[in-house]
Amino acid sequence: MQEMELQYHIRCKAGDVGKYCFLPGDPGRCEAIASHFDDPVQVSYNREYNIYTGYLMGEKVSVCSTGIGGPSAAIAMEELVACGADTFIRVGTCGGIAMELLPGDVVVATGAVRYDHTSYEYAPAEFPAVPDFDVAAALKAAGEALGYRTHTGVVQCKDSFYGQHSPEKSPVYYELLQKWESWKRLGVKASEMESAALFVVAAALGVRCGSCFHVVWNQEREKAGLQQPMTEDTSAAIKVGIEAMKRLIMADK
Repeated sequence: MQEMELQYHIRCKAGDVGKYCFLPGDPGRCEAIASHFDDPVQVSYNREYNIYTGYLMGEKVSVCSTGIGGPSAAIAMEELVACGADTFIRVGTCGGIAMELLPGDVVVATGAVRYDHTSYEYAPAEFPAVPDFDVAAALKAAGEALGYRTHTGVVQCKDSFYGQHSPEKSPVYYELLQKWESWKRLGVKASEMESAALFVVAAALGVRCGSCFHVVWNQEREKAGLQQPMTEDTSAAIKVGIEAMKRLIMADK
């Protein structure tokens, strides 16, 4: 009977996770996030879903990796909500689009371009993909308080990584290139793969979600011949997410 209570993909049940939850993409990032918890315990690891639960400021918190892209991220959020979670922070990586973004900077999403498909199975095209205001504000305040170069703005969410990085290989290369030019002209800050789905699913489920990202590199700066050494050190974005969650916990209390 107990087995039947487990969520099918994340293999957790009510009580296994906290109401506050971090959502990195990479399962390997979960341990780094959980290291900031008090008394972290790995409660499940199935498929791409690596889950630790511990405490921040006396409140039960969890981290659950989502893998790559909207479908697996939506599954994680659905099943975590079923287990009692209601406040989410995605701590991810992105590629810069705006020229001012440097590798190592932190981006806080104020909205997401729905260049995905998952979100359309939760809301019509007219509905915007936006974070919860309080979560986004906490992330911005956290980044500034910690002294990181923190940018806010719209991010673009895609389903194809190589559609961005090798568009010329696609039979619809002309559409990919035209859309990319549109994102640039509209001032989109960066490109990633999950937030549009997460923001819309959160709205559909009535929960809170926001996102912050570590900028890995900026292909537009590279095209312009500008120096921008690639970095995969996500520690700054993780610290911003942790600090923001603490602020949310304090505000909720």
